[in-house]
Amino acid sequence: MSDIIRRDPRAEWIARNRLHPLHAAMQPAQASWMGPNGVLRKNVHGIGFIGPNGVKRIDRSGAQQGGAIKRSATVEAQLPLHQIAEPSFYIAVVPDMVGGRLSSHDRDLLGLAHGLAGNEGAVLAVIFGEHKETAFDTAGVDRLLILEGSAFTGYSPEQRVQGLRAVDNQFDPHHWLLPDSRNGGGELGRRFAASLGERPSTRVWQVAGERCIGRAGAGAEDLSRPVSRLILAQAECAEPVSEKRHEALPVELSTAVARSLSRIEDLGAVAVDPALIPMSEAEFIFSGGNGIKDWPLFHRTAVALGATEGASRVAVDDGFMTRDRQVGASGTWVTARVYVAVGISGAIQHLQGIGACDKVVAINLDPTCDMIKRADLSVIGESSA
Repeated sequence: MSDIIRRDPRAEWIARNRLHPLHAAMQPAQASWMGPNGVLRKNVHGIGFIGPNGVKRIDRSGAQQGGAIKRSATVEAQLPLHQIAEPSFYIAVVPDMVGGRLSSHDRDLLGLAHGLAGNEGAVLAVIFGEHKETAFDTAGVDRLLILEGSAFTGYSPEQRVQGLRAVDNQFDPHHWLLPDSRNGGGELGRRFAASLGERPSTRVWQVAGERCIGRAGAGAEDLSRPVSRLILAQAECAEPVSEKRHEALPVELSTAVARSLSRIEDLGAVAVDPALIPMSEAEFIFSGGNGIKDWPLFHRTAVALGATEGASRVAVDDGFMTRDRQVGASGTWVTARVYVAVGISGAIQHLQGIGACDKVVAINLDPTCDMIKRADLSVIGESSA
């Protein structure tokens, strides 16, 4: 094939004329891309073709679209690389890493760190033990420090404080950022603040200049105060990084971490009845909708999976589930790691409520429903089969 670039003046003219009926078809639109929260986004406007009368047509069978597809090499969009060769200072972030991966709360924290770092500072992420994350660069990590060893596994807040003290002595970050969460960041941040003798800014949801705003008065009031060196931030404290790639260069401590005389013995996780876990805190949700015909089988399946039960608004209105189990904008917004939707078509308010879920599995008879389009894994079939 010739390497000579051929130009089409008519196509270029149509691309410049926004009022032309073929203008949208001439634009190199992405079919799908990864959103800032790790959810695959699809361009629904990219399907279909322009008919002879200038009206856009969508052929669901695909019979007439085969010949209209423009054959071209797929070019993956590469984000610009953000490099800090010699940072003037560091902003340290200690993510929760629930399940070994960055959560949406962790990504918000990295976005806040870049707001504090500016163009001269670098964001240093401190990770304990093994992890499964592969997207530190797109999450906004400039330097990555992994503290490995059996002493940091499990519930070991005292030893982790010793590790953070070693990082503080070597890198001397301007600010320490930890998630104010129940997954360990809130407790570790307060222990670390007591060890440093610093007064932390807790429950922070906004940082503007030299002041920050946090929740107070049982969450009913806002408290504005100067930004302290150690910040415990809430979810959605800042926009996650999405427009640049970062180096995520590995760094190491120059000295070994001192061993702490532990006064806490980790006996492992305590078995908890999934039915007692609030919907907003559940990690694994098994949700049923109008398509469920055998509800006793649904309950037995949830028990066998060890999942927290959820339901759509239709199932709740029909009396099959209680109101506190309703998922969606009209019920409870959930942030589960895995969300299984059985017999749920996917109303807009329900899709809004599961927007922060990491993985969505849909079981439905209708392959064209919105829940199937939203799901990461789809099963087309009868749920009770």
